[in-house]
Amino acid sequence: MNNSAQISIIIITYNRQADMLHLAENITTLQNQQLLKEVIIVNNCSTENYQKVEEYISKHPEIPFHYFFSNENLGVSRGRNYAIQKSTAPLLVFIDDDAVFQNKDALLQIHNIFTEEANTNMGIAAFKVYYYSTNQLQVNAFPHKQFEKRKDLPKFDTYYFSGCAHAIRRSVFNTVGFYPENFFYGMEEYDLSFRTLKAGFKIVYDDRVIVMHKESPHGRISNKDKIRGMWVNKTKVAWKYLQKKHFYSTALLWSIEYLKRTNGDIRGWIKGWKQVRMIPGTEERTPISSKTISYLEEVDARLSY
Repeated sequence: MNNSAQISIIIITYNRQADMLHLAENITTLQNQQLLKEVIIVNNCSTENYQKVEEYISKHPEIPFHYFFSNENLGVSRGRNYAIQKSTAPLLVFIDDDAVFQNKDALLQIHNIFTEEANTNMGIAAFKVYYYSTNQLQVNAFPHKQFEKRKDLPKFDTYYFSGCAHAIRRSVFNTVGFYPENFFYGMEEYDLSFRTLKAGFKIVYDDRVIVMHKESPHGRISNKDKIRGMWVNKTKVAWKYLQKKHFYSTALLWSIEYLKRTNGDIRGWIKGWKQVRMIPGTEERTPISSKTISYLEEVDARLSY
Protein backbone atom coordinates (compact mmCIF):
# COMPACT_ATOMS: atom_id res chain seq x y z
CA MET A 1 0.00 0.00 0.00
CA ASN A 2 1.30 3.46 -0.93
CA ASN A 3 2.44 5.36 2.17
CA SER A 4 0.56 8.44 0.94
CA ALA A 5 -2.79 6.63 1.20
CA GLN A 6 -4.69 8.55 3.87
CA ILE A 7 -8.38 8.17 3.12
CA SER A 8 -10.97 5.50 3.83
CA ILE A 9 -14.36 5.90 2.15
CA ILE A 10 -17.13 4.37 4.23
CA ILE A 11 -20.54 3.39 2.86
CA ILE A 12 -23.43 1.72 4.68
CA THR A 13 -25.84 0.30 2.12
CA TYR A 14 -29.33 -1.12 2.43
CA ASN A 15 -31.63 -2.20 -0.41
CA ARG A 16 -30.17 0.16 -3.02
CA GLN A 17 -28.10 -2.06 -5.29
CA ALA A 18 -28.43 0.18 -8.36
CA ASP A 19 -27.40 3.28 -6.40
CA MET A 20 -24.54 1.44 -4.69
CA LEU A 21 -23.29 0.21 -8.06
CA HIS A 22 -23.37 3.76 -9.41
CA LEU A 23 -21.38 4.98 -6.39
CA ALA A 24 -18.80 2.21 -6.78
CA GLU A 25 -18.39 3.19 -10.45
CA ASN A 26 -18.10 6.84 -9.40
CA ILE A 27 -15.35 6.08 -6.88
CA THR A 28 -13.42 4.18 -9.56
CA THR A 29 -13.29 7.34 -11.70
CA LEU A 30 -11.92 9.62 -8.98
CA GLN A 31 -8.49 11.14 -9.52
CA ASN A 32 -5.56 10.87 -7.09
CA GLN A 33 -6.27 7.24 -6.25
CA GLN A 34 -2.92 7.07 -4.43
CA LEU A 35 -4.66 8.91 -1.56
CA LEU A 36 -7.29 6.19 -1.22
CA LYS A 37 -6.35 3.45 1.22
CA GLU A 38 -9.65 1.55 1.19
CA VAL A 39 -13.36 1.65 0.40
CA ILE A 40 -15.35 0.00 3.18
CA ILE A 41 -18.82 -1.13 2.07
CA VAL A 42 -21.14 -2.60 4.70
CA ASN A 43 -24.22 -4.33 3.36
CA ASN A 44 -26.59 -3.70 6.27
CA CYS A 45 -28.55 -6.97 5.93
CA SER A 46 -30.19 -5.92 2.67
CA THR A 47 -33.00 -8.09 1.36
CA GLU A 48 -32.15 -6.95 -2.18
CA ASN A 49 -29.62 -8.97 -4.18
CA TYR A 50 -26.24 -7.20 -4.45
CA GLN A 51 -24.68 -9.56 -6.99
CA LYS A 52 -23.97 -6.79 -9.52
CA VAL A 53 -22.10 -4.79 -6.90
CA GLU A 54 -20.09 -7.83 -5.84
CA GLU A 55 -19.25 -8.63 -9.48
CA TYR A 56 -18.16 -5.05 -10.11
CA ILE A 57 -15.87 -5.11 -7.08
CA SER A 58 -14.27 -8.36 -8.21
CA LYS A 59 -13.58 -6.88 -11.65
CA HIS A 60 -11.76 -3.86 -10.19
CA PRO A 61 -8.97 -5.15 -7.95
CA GLU A 62 -7.08 -1.90 -8.60
CA ILE A 63 -9.57 -0.17 -6.27
CA PRO A 64 -9.22 -1.23 -2.60
CA PHE A 65 -12.86 -2.27 -2.12
CA HIS A 66 -13.62 -4.21 1.05
CA TYR A 67 -17.15 -5.61 1.14
CA PHE A 68 -18.81 -6.82 4.35
CA PHE A 69 -22.25 -8.31 4.90
CA SER A 70 -24.00 -7.90 8.23
CA ASN A 71 -26.41 -10.61 9.32
CA GLU A 72 -28.59 -7.99 11.02
CA ASN A 73 -29.68 -4.45 10.26
CA LEU A 74 -27.30 -2.54 12.48
CA GLY A 75 -28.96 0.80 11.90
CA VAL A 76 -27.00 3.90 11.02
CA SER A 77 -24.87 4.32 14.15
CA ARG A 78 -23.91 0.70 14.71
CA GLY A 79 -23.34 0.25 10.98
CA ARG A 80 -20.93 3.17 10.87
CA ASN A 81 -19.18 1.99 14.03
CA TYR A 82 -18.73 -1.45 12.50
CA ALA A 83 -17.24 0.08 9.36
CA ILE A 84 -14.97 2.45 11.30
CA GLN A 85 -13.43 -0.51 13.08
CA LYS A 86 -12.81 -2.24 9.74
CA SER A 87 -10.99 0.82 8.36
CA THR A 88 -7.37 1.85 8.92
CA ALA A 89 -6.78 5.29 7.34
CA PRO A 90 -6.41 8.51 9.39
CA LEU A 91 -9.20 10.24 7.43
CA LEU A 92 -12.64 8.64 7.19
CA VAL A 93 -15.01 9.85 4.48
CA PHE A 94 -18.68 8.96 4.86
CA ILE A 95 -21.07 9.12 1.91
CA ASP A 96 -24.64 7.84 1.55
CA ASP A 97 -25.15 4.91 -0.79
CA ASP A 98 -27.55 6.98 -2.94
CA ALA A 99 -25.01 9.74 -3.60
CA VAL A 100 -21.96 10.30 -5.82
CA PHE A 101 -18.99 12.67 -5.84
CA GLN A 102 -19.42 15.46 -8.41
CA ASN A 103 -15.81 16.62 -8.57
CA LYS A 104 -13.27 14.07 -9.74
CA ASP A 105 -10.59 15.67 -7.56
CA ALA A 106 -12.62 15.04 -4.37
CA LEU A 107 -9.87 12.90 -2.80
CA LEU A 108 -7.27 15.61 -3.33
CA GLN A 109 -9.60 18.29 -1.97
CA ILE A 110 -10.34 16.22 1.15
CA HIS A 111 -6.60 15.78 1.65
CA ASN A 112 -6.08 19.55 1.25
CA ILE A 113 -8.87 20.47 3.66
CA PHE A 114 -7.40 18.37 6.44
CA THR A 115 -3.74 19.22 5.90
CA GLU A 116 -3.95 22.99 5.71
CA GLU A 117 -2.18 24.57 8.66
CA ALA A 118 -5.22 26.62 9.68
CA ASN A 119 -7.21 23.43 10.16
CA THR A 120 -4.90 21.59 12.56
CA ASN A 121 -7.62 21.36 15.22
CA MET A 122 -10.36 20.60 12.72
CA GLY A 123 -11.97 17.26 13.46
CA ILE A 124 -14.90 17.11 11.05
CA ALA A 125 -15.52 18.56 7.59
CA ALA A 126 -19.02 18.81 6.10
CA PHE A 127 -19.36 18.97 2.33
CA LYS A 128 -21.64 20.64 -0.20
CA VAL A 129 -24.66 18.55 -1.21
CA TYR A 130 -26.91 19.06 -4.22
CA TYR A 131 -30.00 17.13 -5.25
CA TYR A 132 -29.02 14.80 -8.06
CA SER A 133 -32.33 15.30 -9.89
CA THR A 134 -32.58 19.11 -9.74
CA ASN A 135 -29.01 20.34 -9.13
CA GLN A 136 -30.31 22.48 -6.26
CA LEU A 137 -28.63 22.76 -2.87
CA GLN A 138 -30.13 20.29 -0.39
CA VAL A 139 -31.27 22.41 2.54
CA ASN A 140 -31.60 19.53 5.02
CA ALA A 141 -28.03 18.43 4.22
CA PHE A 142 -26.62 21.92 4.83
CA PRO A 143 -24.73 22.05 8.16
CA HIS A 144 -26.25 25.22 9.54
CA LYS A 145 -29.80 26.40 10.19
CA GLN A 146 -29.05 29.85 8.72
CA PHE A 147 -29.25 28.53 5.18
CA GLU A 148 -30.06 31.76 3.33
CA LYS A 149 -27.34 33.67 5.16
CA ARG A 150 -24.61 31.08 4.61
CA LYS A 151 -25.48 29.11 1.48
CA ASP A 152 -23.08 31.05 -0.77
CA LEU A 153 -20.13 30.94 1.62
CA PRO A 154 -17.33 28.62 0.47
CA LYS A 155 -16.30 27.81 4.03
CA PHE A 156 -17.32 28.48 7.63
CA ASP A 157 -17.06 27.06 11.14
CA THR A 158 -20.21 25.29 12.27
CA TYR A 159 -21.61 23.08 15.04
CA TYR A 160 -22.94 19.94 13.35
CA PHE A 161 -22.66 18.04 10.09
CA SER A 162 -24.89 16.15 7.70
CA GLY A 163 -24.61 12.38 7.57
CA CYS A 164 -24.92 12.38 3.77
CA ALA A 165 -21.37 13.54 3.05
CA HIS A 166 -18.64 14.35 5.55
CA ALA A 167 -15.16 13.40 6.71
CA ILE A 168 -13.82 12.78 10.21
CA ARG A 169 -10.31 12.40 11.55
CA ARG A 170 -9.74 9.02 13.17
CA SER A 171 -8.30 10.92 16.13
CA VAL A 172 -11.79 12.26 16.85
CA PHE A 173 -13.13 8.74 17.39
CA ASN A 174 -10.01 7.84 19.38
CA THR A 175 -10.71 10.82 21.65
CA VAL A 176 -14.52 10.96 22.02
CA GLY A 177 -15.63 7.45 21.06
CA PHE A 178 -17.93 6.21 18.31
CA TYR A 179 -21.47 7.02 17.28
CA PRO A 180 -24.09 6.40 20.03
CA GLU A 181 -25.33 2.84 19.50
CA ASN A 182 -28.70 3.47 21.16
CA PHE A 183 -29.54 5.85 18.30
CA PHE A 184 -30.89 3.40 15.70
CA TYR A 185 -31.87 6.19 13.31
CA GLY A 186 -31.53 9.96 13.38
CA MET A 187 -29.58 12.69 15.19
CA GLU A 188 -26.48 10.58 15.81
CA GLU A 189 -24.48 13.29 14.03
CA TYR A 190 -25.55 15.86 16.64
CA ASP A 191 -24.45 13.60 19.48
CA LEU A 192 -21.02 13.10 17.94
CA SER A 193 -20.79 16.80 17.06
CA PHE A 194 -21.23 18.00 20.64
CA ARG A 195 -18.71 15.48 21.95
CA THR A 196 -16.29 16.58 19.22
CA LEU A 197 -16.66 20.26 20.08
CA LYS A 198 -16.41 19.50 23.79
CA ALA A 199 -13.05 17.80 23.14
CA GLY A 200 -11.68 20.93 21.45
CA PHE A 201 -12.03 19.98 17.78
CA LYS A 202 -13.70 22.25 15.22
CA ILE A 203 -16.37 21.38 12.67
CA VAL A 204 -15.99 23.11 9.32
CA TYR A 205 -18.11 23.35 6.18
CA ASP A 206 -16.06 23.40 2.99
CA ASP A 207 -17.52 23.45 -0.52
CA ARG A 208 -14.40 22.13 -2.27
CA VAL A 209 -16.00 18.67 -2.12
CA ILE A 210 -19.37 18.42 -3.85
CA VAL A 211 -21.77 15.48 -3.60
CA MET A 212 -24.88 14.78 -5.65
CA HIS A 213 -27.62 13.13 -3.58
CA LYS A 214 -30.44 11.12 -5.12
CA GLU A 215 -32.84 11.76 -2.26
CA SER A 216 -36.03 13.35 -3.60
CA PRO A 217 -36.37 17.13 -3.13
CA HIS A 218 -39.68 16.28 -1.44
CA GLY A 219 -37.86 14.11 1.09
CA ARG A 220 -38.00 10.39 1.68
CA ILE A 221 -41.24 8.69 2.60
CA SER A 222 -42.10 9.59 6.18
CA ASN A 223 -41.89 6.73 8.61
CA LYS A 224 -43.54 7.34 11.98
CA ASP A 225 -40.97 5.27 13.88
CA LYS A 226 -38.09 7.15 12.24
CA ILE A 227 -39.62 10.56 12.95
CA ARG A 228 -40.27 9.60 16.55
CA GLY A 229 -36.69 8.35 16.78
CA MET A 230 -35.45 11.74 15.54
CA TRP A 231 -37.59 13.53 18.14
CA VAL A 232 -36.44 11.34 21.02
CA ASN A 233 -32.80 11.28 19.96
CA LYS A 234 -32.57 15.06 19.50
CA THR A 235 -34.06 15.44 22.97
CA LYS A 236 -31.44 13.03 24.32
CA VAL A 237 -28.72 15.19 22.80
CA ALA A 238 -30.16 18.31 24.45
CA TRP A 239 -30.36 16.56 27.83
CA LYS A 240 -26.83 15.19 27.66
CA TYR A 241 -24.94 18.27 26.46
CA LEU A 242 -27.01 21.46 26.72
CA GLN A 243 -28.86 23.43 29.39
CA LYS A 244 -32.07 21.98 30.79
CA LYS A 245 -34.10 24.74 29.11
CA HIS A 246 -32.91 23.36 25.76
CA PHE A 247 -34.01 19.88 26.80
CA TYR A 248 -37.55 21.10 27.50
CA SER A 249 -37.79 23.26 24.37
CA THR A 250 -36.46 20.47 22.15
CA ALA A 251 -38.89 17.94 23.60
CA LEU A 252 -41.85 20.27 23.12
CA LEU A 253 -41.07 21.68 19.68
CA TRP A 254 -40.11 18.30 18.23
CA SER A 255 -43.34 16.79 19.59
CA ILE A 256 -45.22 19.39 17.54
CA GLU A 257 -43.05 18.58 14.52
CA TYR A 258 -43.91 14.90 14.97
CA LEU A 259 -47.63 15.65 14.78
CA LYS A 260 -47.10 17.76 11.65
CA ARG A 261 -45.10 15.10 9.83
CA THR A 262 -47.38 12.20 10.79
CA ASN A 263 -50.74 13.89 10.18
CA GLY A 264 -51.56 13.93 13.87
CA ASP A 265 -50.56 10.42 14.95
CA ILE A 266 -51.65 10.67 18.58
CA ARG A 267 -50.74 7.08 19.46
CA GLY A 268 -47.14 7.57 18.28
CA TRP A 269 -47.04 11.00 19.94
CA ILE A 270 -47.97 9.47 23.31
CA LYS A 271 -45.36 6.75 22.79
CA GLY A 272 -42.77 9.41 22.02
CA TRP A 273 -43.54 11.39 25.16
CA LYS A 274 -43.20 8.22 27.24
CA GLN A 275 -39.73 7.73 25.77
CA VAL A 276 -38.82 11.38 26.36
CA ARG A 277 -39.91 11.18 30.01
CA MET A 278 -37.46 8.30 30.53
CA ILE A 279 -34.44 10.26 29.29
CA PRO A 280 -33.44 11.97 32.59
CA GLY A 281 -33.40 8.60 34.31
CA THR A 282 -31.49 6.73 31.63
CA GLU A 283 -29.08 9.25 30.04
CA GLU A 284 -26.18 10.79 31.95
CA ARG A 285 -25.76 14.54 31.72
CA THR A 286 -22.28 15.59 30.57
CA PRO A 287 -22.82 19.28 29.71
CA ILE A 288 -20.47 21.08 27.39
CA SER A 289 -18.02 23.59 28.85
CA SER A 290 -18.36 27.37 28.92
CA LYS A 291 -15.63 27.49 26.26
CA THR A 292 -17.73 25.31 23.96
CA ILE A 293 -20.80 27.44 24.68
CA SER A 294 -18.80 30.49 23.59
CA TYR A 295 -17.88 28.68 20.37
CA LEU A 296 -21.55 27.85 19.74
CA GLU A 297 -22.45 31.51 20.21
CA GLU A 298 -19.71 32.57 17.80
CA VAL A 299 -21.02 30.28 15.05
CA ASP A 300 -24.69 31.26 15.70
CA ALA A 301 -25.77 27.75 16.66
CA ARG A 302 -29.47 27.06 17.09
CA LEU A 303 -29.93 25.14 20.33
CA SER A 304 -33.62 25.45 21.20
CA TYR A 305 -34.72 22.43 19.10
